[in-house]
Amino acid sequence: MQVREAMTTDVRTLDPDQTLQEAARLMAECDVGSLPIDEGGRLVGMVTDRDITIRAVAQGKALDTHVRDIMTKDVKYCFEDEDIAHVARNMGDIQVHRLVVLDRNKQLVGIVALADIANTEGADPAGEAVCGISEPTGSHTH
Repeated sequence: MQVREAMTTDVRTLDPDQTLQEAARLMAECDVGSLPIDEGGRLVGMVTDRDITIRAVAQGKALDTHVRDIMTKDVKYCFEDEDIAHVARNMGDIQVHRLVVLDRNKQLVGIVALADIANTEGADPAGEAVCGISEPTGSHTH
């Protein structure tokens, strides 16, 4: 099965000059935890609810701070025609819960999440990815 068969295609984006408050409001409205950042038709970043919490609120940034100031610029992605099991393994390897999906012209066409994979492929590929994501990599204390 290809990614296009599992991905969500109704993806809202933000402009990098929109504010944190606008980003949070759109996340709440769409019931999502991340949004791609689009500048002139080009994918330039991602912002997550965690980015807002860690990079903005915890640092005392104002609600009118631009998304570009806290977004992740190194966007991980996959292509819509890739094999979903391969993408699930890759998600585990790079420890992400969702990936932006691009067409071969590198235009945003969707987002694929572990839940999408579990719903279409079953527990095995999604479970394998979760195991990879759950492996500690940082300076966690036990």
